[in-house]
Amino acid sequence: MKSLKLLLAGAVFGMAALSSSAFAQDKGTVGVAMPTKSSARWIADGDNMVKALEAKGYKADLQYAEDDIPTQLSQVENMVTKGAKVLVIASIDGTTLTDVLQQAADAGIKVIAYDRLIKNSPNVDYYATFDNFQVGVLQAQTIEKGLDLKTAAGPFNIELFGGSPDDNNAFFFYDGAMSVLQPYIDSGKLVVQSGQTGMEKVGTLRWDPATAQARMDNILSANYTDKKVDAVLSPYDGLSIGIISSLKGVGYGSGDLKMPIVSGQDAEVQSAKSILAGEQYSTIYKDTRELAKVTVDMVDAMAAGTEVKVNDTKTYNNGVKVVPSYLLKPVAVDKSNLEEVLVGGGYYTADQLK
Repeated sequence: MKSLKLLLAGAVFGMAALSSSAFAQDKGTVGVAMPTKSSARWIADGDNMVKALEAKGYKADLQYAEDDIPTQLSQVENMVTKGAKVLVIASIDGTTLTDVLQQAADAGIKVIAYDRLIKNSPNVDYYATFDNFQVGVLQAQTIEKGLDLKTAAGPFNIELFGGSPDDNNAFFFYDGAMSVLQPYIDSGKLVVQSGQTGMEKVGTLRWDPATAQARMDNILSANYTDKKVDAVLSPYDGLSIGIISSLKGVGYGSGDLKMPIVSGQDAEVQSAKSILAGEQYSTIYKDTRELAKVTVDMVDAMAAGTEVKVNDTKTYNNGVKVVPSYLLKPVAVDKSNLEEVLVGGGYYTADQLK
């Protein structure tokens, strides 16, 4: 009987401890709205956010909208209705969320814009992203390096691609790149044979690779029947793959017609392999594990009522307010440092890049 009492007491104590532990780890639900699964980058972002949130004791409600604005609006509305503690939103169109974010604010739900700034709303509390202007600078500097623009005589032919005009980041990428490239264009060392410059002409809606490939096809047939392209500014790996497909379709990368210097962004597996194969020249690595960590630290600080760490309070005006932001540093990657950065840093295994 004494042994039975001890056993029962131990069981009760164990259940109490388990209950206490479970309670301590249940900090509520965080809604995570991601734009699409069509990009490996956003799949990684979603996975990293779930891991980081669960490690801190939150439940994650992760939803993908497959680049459909009404779907994302509906998903965010459901997160508000279900009482999410915080919303983390990588918006499809950063101008369409004003009403639903007002609903969130009315319900006392905080909002973090994740990597894409949400526009025209006072109800964006924080922004977690990379230094997007610097991303563009680095992209252009890889072109500068690949063409040896500082010392080569030139002229060289370049074509310009921009990101989606409804994504605020696309303008930062383009402006950052042009801060490096425009002086070479002005001096005549770089020539845009198509004459297409400015985001209104070079933007690629929804970052769609097929759209970029079709535009590159048109540029080549209209402007390069007797000239060659030396470089292409591409702001994203998905577009780079489409652009490279277009170039390969007319013989670039074979015989004496070498592949132009093509930039990119996000260090996606397909582009990393393309760089190692000597097709795409460079990409910009943004460690989404670190972005998830910074974002979850913001969530945790808001939940605890402590100071949220930011490092930029001037750059990101969403049309209503300057959103306090944390900017991470991007890293330029080409064939010379790809394995060191991506494999050495544990972002990919060597087998993934074979």
